[in-house]
Amino acid sequence: MRLAKALLLRLLYGVVSLIFISFVAFLADEVAPGDAASVRAGEKATVEQIERLREQMGLKRPMMVRYGEWLWKAAHLDFGTSYYGTREPVIDIVRRNLPMTMKIAFLAILLSAAIGIALGTAAAVWENRVPDRAVLTLSTLGVTLPNFVLAPILVYVFAQQLDRLPQNWGTPLVAPEWMYLVLPVCVLAARPMATLTRLTRASMVETLKQEFIKLAVAKGVPPRRLIFRHALRNAILPVITATGTSFGFLLTGSFVVETFFTLPGIGREAIEAIQKGNMPVVQACILITGVMFILLNMLVDLVLPVLDPRIRESQV
Repeated sequence: MRLAKALLLRLLYGVVSLIFISFVAFLADEVAPGDAASVRAGEKATVEQIERLREQMGLKRPMMVRYGEWLWKAAHLDFGTSYYGTREPVIDIVRRNLPMTMKIAFLAILLSAAIGIALGTAAAVWENRVPDRAVLTLSTLGVTLPNFVLAPILVYVFAQQLDRLPQNWGTPLVAPEWMYLVLPVCVLAARPMATLTRLTRASMVETLKQEFIKLAVAKGVPPRRLIFRHALRNAILPVITATGTSFGFLLTGSFVVETFFTLPGIGREAIEAIQKGNMPVVQACILITGVMFILLNMLVDLVLPVLDPRIRESQV
């Protein structure tokens, strides 16, 4: 009963957070220079034409009334139409570009989690020795090196000098798709990989000093089983929480990466929409990434009690 109550409370927090995100997305259009009427009317429109169009679009109504109407439509995946080009529905733009963003974010979090946990575990086992210092140095570099610096370096080495990987996404593709994703995924995974490495190391170092580990050593438990079955299993919980949070940040971190590598994702679409002032697309991107971030954190909250009986018992 308490577990269900805790989950419902987290769901309530998620809904409140989502309402706040939606209000910020709507407010972005309100404070942006101009409005939908002036954009649609064009630069040559007269003041009278813009005012008539503003009246037709209902932009003179109170802001909260328009927000409620916009929120209701957004809940039904109706974000309006794009201000530019063919003025296609925004939801079609999102459906076309979201899969690429999800793909590189998912591959990046898998790569960062696998390598980060492995390096962090190795660093903890060889604490204060050469492997530990090497891993800490590498993770520090990964944390401090921004994506917009790492991306040109990898492109220069692997695309220009070695000529092993394509530099930018092209239409049509002249190589297998995975080759176009290697560099973006590596760039996107660098920071969370470094963070998870340091977190895994800290958690493992603390766990390896616990009494139950000393007892297992005294009983003659094999080292491999001791590390993976006993220590890592207990040290992995904060890493799982950080992994879920990192995946949410990867969805927004992909904006720079997608723009640099010209990937057809929602991040690049959002950047282009911001540059053009295409607010319906910007609002949709903000709201959808916010929804995914909240859902992922709720999923982590559901997984942790399954993995750790202590959390489940405390909630029940």
